[in-house]
Amino acid sequence: MYWTLELASKLEDAPWPAAKEELIDFAIRSGAPMELIDNLREIEDDEEVFESIEDLWPDYPTKEDFFFNEDEY
Repeated sequence: MYWTLELASKLEDAPWPAAKEELIDFAIRSGAPMELIDNLREIEDDEEVFESIEDLWPDYPTKEDFFFNEDEY
């Protein structure tokens, strides 16, 4: 399983919190790349409910990780 920013960004609008099967269903309905669906299928714990993408990919960059100052614009 590997994550890229492009793959993970496809889950930003997912119905959080969500279980593995809900995320797979969302990915299929939204036309996400097959790599993302494969990543979700590789998750071992079928019963866990994920609160956000950070639960799947702890290194997912947040807005705080970028040095863009929104107040300037």
